[in-house]
Amino acid sequence: MSFISVSKAQQKLSENIRARRLSMELTQEGLAERSGVPLATLRKFEQKGAISLESLLKLLLVVGGLEDIINVLKPTKPTFTSIDDVLKDTRTVSRKRGRKK
Repeated sequence: MSFISVSKAQQKLSENIRARRLSMELTQEGLAERSGVPLATLRKFEQKGAISLESLLKLLLVVGGLEDIINVLKPTKPTFTSIDDVLKDTRTVSRKRGRKK
């Protein structure tokens, strides 16, 4: 569970991409041209954090980080290879209910 809100995450993503753009010495116009994302979309993203997934991926392709996002979202490998492994697993937590007052 994460304690960061969606709006905070959008803000942080836009700040990080803006910082990468500036470190590459790219203007908004330059990044928009290289990525194929409309300039107005890029400006809105840097100001408000709102952007489509496709446009975000296009920006990451230019400023870097696309592979990192793909790798972070890879599903974890299942820990069970057989039903015996499932039955042997002691990590399962039984449901608990709160007491009535």
